[in-house]
Amino acid sequence: MTIHEIRDAYLGFFQERNHKVIPSASLLPDNDPTTLFTGSGMQPMVPFLLGEAHPMGKRITDSQKCFRAQDIEEVGDNRHTTFFEMLGNWSLGDYFKQDQLVWVYEFLTKTIGLDPTNLYVTVFAGNDQIPRDDESIAVWTKIFSEAGFDPAEKIFEYDESKNWWSRAGVPANMPVGEPGGPDSELFWDFGADLGLHEQSEWANELCHVNCDCGRYLEIGNSVFMEYQKTGDGFGALPQQNVDFGGGLERIAAALNGDPDVFKIDAFDGMRSVIEQRSGKMYGADETETYAFRVLFDHLRASVFLIADGAEPSNKDQGYFSRRLIRRAVRFASQLGITEAITSDVGRAVIETYAGAYPMLVTDQDRILSALGAEEEKFRKTLVKGEREFVKLFDAKGAISGDDAFVLYSTYGFPLELTEEMAAEKGQKIDRETFKTEFEKHRDLSRAGAQQKFAGGLADHSEATVALHTATHMLHQALRQVLGDHVVQKGSNITPERLRFDFSHPEKMTPEQIAEVEQLVNTAIEQDLPVHFEILDIEEAKSRGAIGVFDDKYAQLGGKIKVYFIGDNMTGEYYSKEVCGGPHVERTGTMGHFRIKKEQSSSSGIRRIKAVLE
Repeated sequence: MTIHEIRDAYLGFFQERNHKVIPSASLLPDNDPTTLFTGSGMQPMVPFLLGEAHPMGKRITDSQKCFRAQDIEEVGDNRHTTFFEMLGNWSLGDYFKQDQLVWVYEFLTKTIGLDPTNLYVTVFAGNDQIPRDDESIAVWTKIFSEAGFDPAEKIFEYDESKNWWSRAGVPANMPVGEPGGPDSELFWDFGADLGLHEQSEWANELCHVNCDCGRYLEIGNSVFMEYQKTGDGFGALPQQNVDFGGGLERIAAALNGDPDVFKIDAFDGMRSVIEQRSGKMYGADETETYAFRVLFDHLRASVFLIADGAEPSNKDQGYFSRRLIRRAVRFASQLGITEAITSDVGRAVIETYAGAYPMLVTDQDRILSALGAEEEKFRKTLVKGEREFVKLFDAKGAISGDDAFVLYSTYGFPLELTEEMAAEKGQKIDRETFKTEFEKHRDLSRAGAQQKFAGGLADHSEATVALHTATHMLHQALRQVLGDHVVQKGSNITPERLRFDFSHPEKMTPEQIAEVEQLVNTAIEQDLPVHFEILDIEEAKSRGAIGVFDDKYAQLGGKIKVYFIGDNMTGEYYSKEVCGGPHVERTGTMGHFRIKKEQSSSSGIRRIKAVLE
């Protein structure tokens, strides 16, 4: 089966069981200042898992696009990818363990035909505060027994480090009030004959289903949210939820019977282009295969990121698009490809996913143009790096590890190319010095990212939520003062301040800034109520809501969430805007609004930085 057939079969399976199919949310979370990307199928569903009613009901299913930036350096082995699709089904206070585990087993073994001989499951073993997940064990015991297997050889227990879910991690780290629960993971065994364990760094340790050697591949996980942290332990959660996530590409690899996820059909078109352009064959040489995989992953991810609005740049999400493209170009050079390649591979990605994601076809010209432009810039950067290399070598007669890092960090010049050019001059680069400088740089970058996007989804502090609400009020005030041409072009919110980008052709006057501040503060002083409604797109437009009415709001099944600030009894509102939330309940709790700076962001785009005091 192709990935598209698997996806369709999964959605159809759960649709037959009264689940509503919702489209994938954007890779760029809407109005969530705490995270750069949608990294799991659960992420867009968190408000509903925490108790908010989903407009489509209590049974939901989808295939969610995901991107995990932390996996960039892992790409190159046979299973890590930065972009992937997560098949998901949710029960929001409806069915629980019995139905979920029976259904997921039925889908995998009967609907798509995976051999249950190779399937293994893990469950929560319990601890001194939370009992073992005996209910899941009982369900799995019945399933495997009826299928003719010994349950003792199929079911394995692990502690909370492996089989527990909460946003805070293990139970001990959960704050009071936080929901969580045990999970049950599904693993596919590629078999001992491939020798994956013996070839791994864990060869001297006992292999088990949760081993990282590559023999066993996790293909799905059912999370059962049934507990809530209390002041003296754990209590039952009022609403029991199910969240299942299954890796589409990993399930396809299991069906393929090959642990190399890059051999599934999703990469066939890309493989054909790269093999033709390079004259190399995927799998023929270990180093070249590594380069192929980087190109596959990075350019597929770039296509989807750009499609969702993360065009290559030097900041925020665009930084990662740029980094992916530039890494792809570097590894293309290892395959002997010295001419532009990214647009050709990008076109193959679009052709592969056109049926499932038609917006890729609609935006094809923009996507391919962005890929090509970034590749051209980077190839020019490489020329500059070569010049700087020559200058440094001529001045010093050698290239140190520190020099190599300067070339890398300042000019984007890859270490591998520095090593090749130094080797031609009879010199070897001190990789340890380079590594030390690289790790310092990486740690600083991570610290900055953690400060800017701290806390993941759990970090919806009162200060951040208030500033998020203030961006809506600012947006409306700007439209009143400057005109209806003002449209939000971006925002970033931390607990300390908000940053708001908007369309406007010229610098604001001091009088305009003061008027905007006054409008916002007057609305705050009026202590206006804030509420949201789930509306059809046309109804939202007819009621005067502002915002971006595109696919990224379609995760509510064709409906969108609109936040209203103002009197919902009279229907007179200060602000009506499409948004995912969260917001304050009344404006009177927000404090005094003050604009600290108004400046240019880019051509035709202005930027305001403001605080609540």
